[in-house]
Amino acid sequence: MDKKVEMYELMLLQLKGLLEAESNWIANLANSSALLNETLADTVFAGYYLYEEGELILGPFQGRVSCTRIKLGKGVCGESAEKKQTLIVENVKEHENYISCDSAAMSEIVVPLVAQGQLLGVLDLDSSKIGSYDAIDQRFLEEFATLLIESKK
Repeated sequence: MDKKVEMYELMLLQLKGLLEAESNWIANLANSSALLNETLADTVFAGYYLYEEGELILGPFQGRVSCTRIKLGKGVCGESAEKKQTLIVENVKEHENYISCDSAAMSEIVVPLVAQGQLLGVLDLDSSKIGSYDAIDQRFLEEFATLLIESKK
């Protein structure tokens, strides 16, 4: 089995354990961002932007100081939120709608958090390497996001 797939399967098991032990949404977002940061090599940002009053506001994360507010449609996070679909950017320096919060970020994947058609926010991951994210990352991170959404009370 692919090492990347094995790593993600283990991470999903760990997430399920965290979610069984705690029901608070913010606590689960905080711990899950730490889990992502520890598991995914080359991560420089792993966290959430939560949708509130028409914009995305920085939520629990691991990484350096980051942008705090993002308008829908702006940057990769705002674009993913507006379209309600996962976006992968192979090289952020070449992406015209990119908002630079950390110069160490080279590639990015953003997974929207949507429950019953309602946008809750986005899961945002940045890597220090170009081309870090692919269809395997998308599949498992979308499952990761679904588990989190299902745990929200």
